[in-house]
Amino acid sequence: MTTPSARPSQRPHVAAVLEDRFYEAAGWLLRRLGWRLRVEAYTGYGSPGRVRVLARVLLARPRTGGEDRTARRAARRGFRHFLTVPAPGRRVRVEVGGEAVVVTTDRAGYVDVEVRPVAPLQPGWRRAVLVGLDQPETCAADAPLLVVDERARFGVVSDIDDTTMVTAVPRPLLAAWNTFVRHAGSRRPVAGMPELYRALEDAHPTAPFVYLSTGAWNTAATLRAFLSRHDYPAGPLLLSDWGPTLTGWFRRGQAHKDASLDLLMTWFPHVRWLLVGDDGQHDAEVYARAVDRWPGQVEAVAIRRLTAGQRVLAGNLPVPAGDGAGGADDVGRVVTRPVPVVEGRDGHELARRLGEVPGVLGP
Repeated sequence: MTTPSARPSQRPHVAAVLEDRFYEAAGWLLRRLGWRLRVEAYTGYGSPGRVRVLARVLLARPRTGGEDRTARRAARRGFRHFLTVPAPGRRVRVEVGGEAVVVTTDRAGYVDVEVRPVAPLQPGWRRAVLVGLDQPETCAADAPLLVVDERARFGVVSDIDDTTMVTAVPRPLLAAWNTFVRHAGSRRPVAGMPELYRALEDAHPTAPFVYLSTGAWNTAATLRAFLSRHDYPAGPLLLSDWGPTLTGWFRRGQAHKDASLDLLMTWFPHVRWLLVGDDGQHDAEVYARAVDRWPGQVEAVAIRRLTAGQRVLAGNLPVPAGDGAGGADDVGRVVTRPVPVVEGRDGHELARRLGEVPGVLGP
């Protein structure tokens, strides 16, 4: 979208053009082989008066009887999640609470739409019904929605990689192995983090939990299965598309997190958020900017501290203790407003530190 005073739009980046042509050819071939449209629904969120519905339309093999596709997709080796062909320009009907809208998938097949129900939704878990109008007999799905209670005053935004899950993202080769080769069931939680999140849930029963990552939407089923298997509180995943954009080869991860946090702060001004991340992927800087942009809406920041070796491989030079290691001290140097910032090696240590912050784990 451009303003009247903006310069004329430039041509799409060559990477986007090549990707679009590749998927156009692949889609033509797969349709001739009998593949059909499928809606992959993601978990959305919202308030009683409006919700954000997220999904993607893809091409998929015809279903066979008795096949649990969701479970099978979640259990596949990592690289197979990226072997997908999107269906751009497809019309999708989205219905929530008696209100229906028709949207068109973007160039990567995504649906991201705000819907205002006819009558306010009750807080808790609700659903949106999505139907692909170009192939309604096979292209339909229900999308879960977390409707945040208007009485909620506390919420949690959490990174995923090396915050809830040991993925070694700062180590490029191990990150590639974890993402593309290993089975989802072999991934381990960061020590103490499931217990910390359950303690937060017990202390704040109405609190929404939102999992924010620069990881690809292709891994959503795997991540949902991991979080459920280790008893993390359920909540929306806010992921990103790894493909080229109209302006460059890749999306900027920090920009994705900045925009997602801005949207949460805008939609839920009554919620004060605990922001949880690690010091290997710029979470401290992202959260510091959120604190400065949204005064009064961040309750505290918690940063998991990686080892010195992980930090070096992440491109962060080790520094003497107390001089800032990319965690709490980084936030403290950038944030100009008083917000509690804690750091720890794992969930157990973070829980002890957060226990000293009034209103987080207790009165």
